[in-house]
Amino acid sequence: MGKVTGFKEFERKDESYKAVEERVHNYNEFTVPLSEAEITEQGSRCMDCGIPFCHSGCPLGNLIPDFNHMVHQGEWQKASLILHSTNNFPEFTGRLCPAPCEKACVLGIIEDPISIENIEKNIVERAFKEGWIKPQPPKKRTGKTVAVVGSGPAGLAAAQQLNRAGHTVTVFERDDEVGGLLRYGIPNFKMEKGIIDRRVAILEAEGITFKVNANVGVNVSIDELKSFDAITLCGGATQRRSLPTPGIDADGVVQAMDFLTQQTKVVLGKEVKDQVLATGKDVIVIGGGDTGSDCVGTSNRQGAKSVANFEIMPKPPGHRSPSTPWPYWPLQLKTSTSHKEGCDRNWLINTKEFIKDKNGKLTALKTVNVEWKMVPGQRPQLIEIEGSEKIWPCDLALLALGFTGPEATIAEQLGIETDARSNYKAEYGNYQTNIPNVFAAGDMRRGQSLIVWAISEGREAARQVDIFLMGKSDLPSKDIAGDLVGVQ
Repeated sequence: MGKVTGFKEFERKDESYKAVEERVHNYNEFTVPLSEAEITEQGSRCMDCGIPFCHSGCPLGNLIPDFNHMVHQGEWQKASLILHSTNNFPEFTGRLCPAPCEKACVLGIIEDPISIENIEKNIVERAFKEGWIKPQPPKKRTGKTVAVVGSGPAGLAAAQQLNRAGHTVTVFERDDEVGGLLRYGIPNFKMEKGIIDRRVAILEAEGITFKVNANVGVNVSIDELKSFDAITLCGGATQRRSLPTPGIDADGVVQAMDFLTQQTKVVLGKEVKDQVLATGKDVIVIGGGDTGSDCVGTSNRQGAKSVANFEIMPKPPGHRSPSTPWPYWPLQLKTSTSHKEGCDRNWLINTKEFIKDKNGKLTALKTVNVEWKMVPGQRPQLIEIEGSEKIWPCDLALLALGFTGPEATIAEQLGIETDARSNYKAEYGNYQTNIPNVFAAGDMRRGQSLIVWAISEGREAARQVDIFLMGKSDLPSKDIAGDLVGVQ
């Protein structure tokens, strides 16, 4: 695939970024794309590796060597067809996916892996620019109706696949715009919201109906949901994790998703009362994942006085850890563009108290350094280091601690069984809950996960819904090895 000697002739080259001093003054995307010639060279690096482990590294089973080869040959429209055969929304994954495919790239054993994610992004953007991505409404309707609850990547993928099968699909979204966490949970500087609108316009033209401000179980009755022939639940895992720490109720301790959502709404010109701002404040972000990084970037754009980031786990190594060898997802330090914009990162640190003044306002954090004691056969034990307590000035503490699972409202009202983590029980493979015509996919079924897993689950669940309604399905599917069935 690609050029036989391409991986020996060309080095990996990624898109660059606008200067920090320029980009922190707005909320726009700040990547500087490669030229067409440079992207073609990157596609040429894809080697004839025999067994492309990138297939299994990608939860969608994307046909990566195939579209890389088309880019190498300058066949961009064919590349787009191959890419879209397995991925409904490469413009989302090309911006937001952590690219497990690249970590499984065979070339990555000896060199920098193929820049798969960036190639993917360039393919889909070229396809939109050329007008190759057009609405594809089904040729005939089945007469069956399906409700999809949630319009994040899982819900949108399920809706498009079910609509392609000929079913009449209605998507219920409780926010005022379509997109789920893509809309308000992802900062605009990582993905501008016109990217979502562009795709939603395609879906609407294909015949999908979207109902916003429609909170199922609250202002949309369960009886209305039951009027559909099948229901696909893709509401995500939105229960936010907190801390059992003294002072957590202080004015100034804020959930990260509230902070990010407010800023995105302001960027989109919406009114936000009493917006939480980092301007002029000492900000501490608790949690070292992607959401924490997003809070760092947003705080810097709001003009924070200082930004620190706390993580209770040890600092990962700079290179792939021997404990996670190729082709597994590596334990490895990740430094995001937001971190590079200004952030004091701290590992092995635990918050002991949120200190507040007599008016209940947050003024500082008390922390202690920790270490993890590993005992064979037992869970790791968190040990506090004596004498390491410290007081950190802090006006705003952002809790970026992940999510514990989906909300229980719909499960309780429909009578759906949940597991110990509150995920909606629906077996991998058929996605069917204990109620025969109700299916679940994405984070609502598997817990907090990656955007590629959400799209994959939405696609796979749609096929199972189609089989339930029609007895068979022509929708494509992948098997557990990542191979695809039904893709022409």
